[in-house]
Amino acid sequence: MIELHPGDELDLVTADGTPLTRLQLGLGWDKERTAGFIGTGAPDIDLDASAVQFAGGQLFDLAFYNHLATRDGSVVHLGDNKTGSGAGDDEAITVDLSKVHGPVDQIVFVVSSYQGHTLEWVNNAYCRLIAGDQPEGEGEEPVELARLTLTGGVPETGVVMAKLVRAGDRWRLRAIGSGVRLTKPSDAGAALARFL
Repeated sequence: MIELHPGDELDLVTADGTPLTRLQLGLGWDKERTAGFIGTGAPDIDLDASAVQFAGGQLFDLAFYNHLATRDGSVVHLGDNKTGSGAGDDEAITVDLSKVHGPVDQIVFVVSSYQGHTLEWVNNAYCRLIAGDQPEGEGEEPVELARLTLTGGVPETGVVMAKLVRAGDRWRLRAIGSGVRLTKPSDAGAALARFL
């Protein structure tokens, strides 16, 4: 597993150079225990993971809690977690790169606060990339390829975690980890333009 930092890139290929086709992005976060008015604790935060497809700089489609799959079926959101509680990934998105519609050249992964709280209320936000091409087997652990961890809160209502960029018949992952003003995934087109 590779620990990514903002700006790092990773070719999405197997050890022998074969392009990966199936991926899962796991996103997680913890509520900041010390935030809040006079130590009363932070409010419950409903964060939402979204995957936003772009073609030539234009919003093409998205998958999020209220629209679980893109029209081409390549990106599927696996369900909403409204509190961030529990161990492991809070939300997950699968991507089948072999199904991504031809003109789509970037897929941006973002976490946003549905209620408009700044992400200073959350801690340890992370995005991890899991290979989906390994053979299935009983007791097989998924192979985590890379992880981007944000150790502090973000003074915005959203954070762009990473993006996939098409390069011919292959894809690259670029870690971003940057705050953005965004509460509703449906407003992502204009908010994410500077990350394309």
